[in-house]
Amino acid sequence: MSDSAFESLADSLLAALEEGIGAHADAELQGGILTVDGDAKGGGGTWVVNKHAPTRQIWLSSPQSGARHYAFDEGSGQWKDTRGGPDLVAHLSAELGVALEWRPS
Repeated sequence: MSDSAFESLADSLLAALEEGIGAHADAELQGGILTVDGDAKGGGGTWVVNKHAPTRQIWLSSPQSGARHYAFDEGSGQWKDTRGGPDLVAHLSAELGVALEWRPS
């Protein structure tokens, strides 16, 4: 994947997450970093989702599940956990108790 393709996909994902989460929790996207402060099911805290260009990954820091890294899988069109867990959108949906959707454009 080229640098520009990664940037485009990552920016699209982060914008969609901000929009989807923003109706339910305090979500702010600045400089490629999405910060979510909220009362998710099971407790509150701060989630940070950011793009990591050198590895072409999306990184998540969660108060519930810790640090996770996601790489884009072209076959499924999802950001897959590099350690085999659920994809990023499904993972955040579950932790935040919010139905989230994202499709690559």
